Amino acid sequence: MYTQIRGQAYCRKEYMGGVPAPRITTFNLGNPNGDFPIVMSLHVKELCQVRHIALEAARITANRLLTKKAGANNFYFNIRIYPHQVLRENKLATGAGADRVSSGMRAAFGKAVGTAARVHPGQPIITLRVPVSAVAAAKEALWSASLKLPTPCYIVIDKGKELLV
Repeated sequence: MYTQIRGQAYCRKEYMGGVPAPRITTFNLGNPNGDFPIVMSLHVKELCQVRHIALEAARITANRLLTKKAGANNFYFNIRIYPHQVLRENKLATGAGADRVSSGMRAAFGKAVGTAARVHPGQPIITLRVPVSAVAAAKEALWSASLKLPTPCYIVIDKGKELLV
């Protein structure tokens, strides 16, 4: 329902009466000061909106796999997008007597129900730095994180190609 981008961006929170906070808690995980030669990114194939709940699910999945297979301080994980776009929903009453209670589509502006990030094709969503010994675990973590997102994704190895030969 919220995957497609329709209309102008709706992100000025100071003019709205209450927007739920993004569910995603941490954008940077792991060891930011580590010397990791391999840099991998998860890129998006299609134009879409990624909800904050999907970002949090992807973060949890990737972090769990990386901690288990590579070690807690053996990677650096960074989510590169922030959910600014406010999503609205016009809730309709259902059940007996709902026609007398609700106003249908009259003044159907909707209440804020969450936030999303607008992404474009080729845009990196997640960046991951790992040592050479954890490349397989990093690929698996990014792939499992991509399954939680509403668009097809692909993995790009940005640096360290000469180390993989």
